[in-house]
Amino acid sequence: MLDTTVNHLNSTTPRPARTSEILIVDDGSKDDTSAVALKLASQYPRNEIRVITLEKNLGKGGAVRHGMLHARGHRLLMVDADGASRFEDLEQLWKAMDGLAPKNEPAVVVGSRAHLVKTEAVVKRSLLRNVLMYGLHTILRIVGVGHIRDTQCGFKLFTRPAAQKIFPAQHLATWIFDVELLLLAKQLSIPVAEVPIEWHEVAGSKLNVVKDSLQMLRDLLVLRGNQLVGRWRADSARCP
Repeated sequence: MLDTTVNHLNSTTPRPARTSEILIVDDGSKDDTSAVALKLASQYPRNEIRVITLEKNLGKGGAVRHGMLHARGHRLLMVDADGASRFEDLEQLWKAMDGLAPKNEPAVVVGSRAHLVKTEAVVKRSLLRNVLMYGLHTILRIVGVGHIRDTQCGFKLFTRPAAQKIFPAQHLATWIFDVELLLLAKQLSIPVAEVPIEWHEVAGSKLNVVKDSLQMLRDLLVLRGNQLVGRWRADSARCP
């Protein structure tokens, strides 16, 4: 994944004037993730690559939040490290962002796998996984983000002003944190665009379909409940 990312960012074809940095967030792992990341980073001395090692595991949402609040770019891309998304599709999101926020005002562009629903990549999934997927989509429509067809794709682009408004207000660190980000954007009247990207299933997922689906449902109820009673207010958060 890092090779593909660096090669694309170093390409003179897409945007020769664009500068970049790469943040790798080690979410308190017990293995040699940080050491491996630092070794890989040393192979690209021309690139700005930083490795952040968290002292304890915060969960995926917590790790993403930490990285996004410490990134220094005008536009910030969150992307999973498993390589399931094609990094070159950044250009599709970038183009959409140019139209949505030409002056870098608050805006979000999300990668979407919704167009793959009828393809082999999804059809070959287990019946249980597909049933839970459609059930989640139904619940998302109820809680208020049904306008986004794919909330869970780990390939999202934020302008810096959007990230500084959204991530300080994020509470959830579990798998469903993407939904909270989109709900916060909606509350803050930050426009969100959805762009189809290429994606493929990657073996070795840590997602337990039944257990994590139940946790997602619980977290959605907690999220929506706290927002409805005013305990979690987007406009009361401050960027650290």
